[in-house]
Amino acid sequence: MVSSPHEAMHRIFQDYPGLLSGVSEVLGVDFGPLVGVTVLPTDLTEARPVERRVDTLLRIETEGDGSYLLAIEAQGKKDPLKPASWAYYLSYLHTKYRLPPVLLVVCQDRATAEWAARPVDIGPPQWAALTLRPLVVGPHNMPVITDAAEARKDLALATLSLITHGADRDHAAILKAMTTALRETPEDIKDPIVDLISQGLGTLPAAALWRKLVAVDLSFYKSPISEELRDEGRAEGRVESRAEDILFILELRGINVPEDVRGRITGCDDAETLLGWLARALTTPTAEELFASE
Repeated sequence: MVSSPHEAMHRIFQDYPGLLSGVSEVLGVDFGPLVGVTVLPTDLTEARPVERRVDTLLRIETEGDGSYLLAIEAQGKKDPLKPASWAYYLSYLHTKYRLPPVLLVVCQDRATAEWAARPVDIGPPQWAALTLRPLVVGPHNMPVITDAAEARKDLALATLSLITHGADRDHAAILKAMTTALRETPEDIKDPIVDLISQGLGTLPAAALWRKLVAVDLSFYKSPISEELRDEGRAEGRVESRAEDILFILELRGINVPEDVRGRITGCDDAETLLGWLARALTTPTAEELFASE
């Protein structure tokens, strides 16, 4: 079954084709300035063989260097059968379109990314007939963006970075930077990004924190996922829910919460005070430092 993170990791390139420029810079591969991108059919099935589909397929037009094909695969785990499929995709695409194909694999965990990045020789050991060399994006090489201003410079790249780092232990600062960056962003840009991130995080622990941050930091949504998040925000806006959210974030970050700190949080009935503690819970090194400025 195709998971929601799988869909988000490749669909973001369909929604934001210009993302390739930022990803190319991260990977250190210069494809030249883009002058056009076309989303192509992903069905690579021949007349009789088994059906084969690439996740996303784009035709890229560059300034000066002509056109090429970008096949994007979202890979959730190691799969020894995949390299053969990827080699088939590239050979088929080269034959069908007579354009040079490039394979970009997007991963959410380091082990899978490092596995996918290894060149694979196809042929006998004496002489490889083909060598598969994917470009790979994952937590091992995507930037960790914890500054809202940096995220705002390229929201598509920041979104992909957030999704690839969704399993990082200390993901709170990354999520907070994104909601801060989105506060002043127009809704027609903000809404699909919120939805992509919700989809991309799937069932990771970061997904629960993302939903809470969206409810606290961002209030005006129109898309289905965003409406759901806003409904949750209304229910969790009560004082007692804010206290629970503070404890949830601290525990999610692996911060020890002594009983006296827990009692002070759950015993507070001032909504504004709790909101301040909630914001500090995202970055505080210890539970006691929630109250440092008081």
